[in-house]
Amino acid sequence: MIEGGLGIYAIAIPALLLALLSLAEWIWPRRKLVLGRHPRWLTHALFFLTNAVVGRLLSLGIVVGVAANWAATNDFGLLNLTAWPWLVEAALAFVILDFSVWFQHRLMHFSPLLWRMHKVHHSDRDLDATSALRFHPFELIVSTLYKSLWVALLGVPVLIALAFELWLNANALFNHSNIRLPRRLDRLIRCILVTPDMHLVHHSTIVSEQHRNYGFALTIWDRLFGTYADESVAGRDNQKIGLAEVTDSRPSNFIWSMKQPLT
Repeated sequence: MIEGGLGIYAIAIPALLLALLSLAEWIWPRRKLVLGRHPRWLTHALFFLTNAVVGRLLSLGIVVGVAANWAATNDFGLLNLTAWPWLVEAALAFVILDFSVWFQHRLMHFSPLLWRMHKVHHSDRDLDATSALRFHPFELIVSTLYKSLWVALLGVPVLIALAFELWLNANALFNHSNIRLPRRLDRLIRCILVTPDMHLVHHSTIVSEQHRNYGFALTIWDRLFGTYADESVAGRDNQKIGLAEVTDSRPSNFIWSMKQPLT
């Protein structure tokens, strides 16, 4: 019952947030879009639908919730060996899982095989909330297996594991959004969470800047491991987004984007 209820929220809350962020992008845009919303949004919607189908197929075998239930049933994992208060376990699980996502993101950039999948996300020449939907199904499969392994090893309770997924998705929508935040507010938020301007640097066409600001939620890991960058050397308003070798409208095409890891 809990998983079913969270499943509804896991769809409804990000969908509502996506709608609100898209409205905010229209009212307070950070940058003028190079390729525009159409057909980019259609392509990103097709990515979402494709990944929804892939995610449903994965649920027949292993997903984050399944891994959490397995760990609980078999009394497996770090948190199943402790008797800490629920809030302490939840906070610890969120922090460790957030680090695991940061580390996976870094691996995606340094492994040639993983980069072939991840560059589909980076090939978008614009950045807005829908860019958070632009992940190749190959990457979804790898990410699901990877996070499920961490959930099992930690023995994360299913409620906390699913809540973390919701938290991660909400943060990804926010920091990919094309919203102009007041500079002081941006500075305040990025003390803890990744802001759109901070993540913008990571989507630079300059390769060295693509190896900065890997975080999807917490900023502490980039600061701790020396991968934090305040802004692009080109400046916030002049930075180019995407891949240096892709300067046309192909990223707006769904078929081209799906075939990209194979080229």
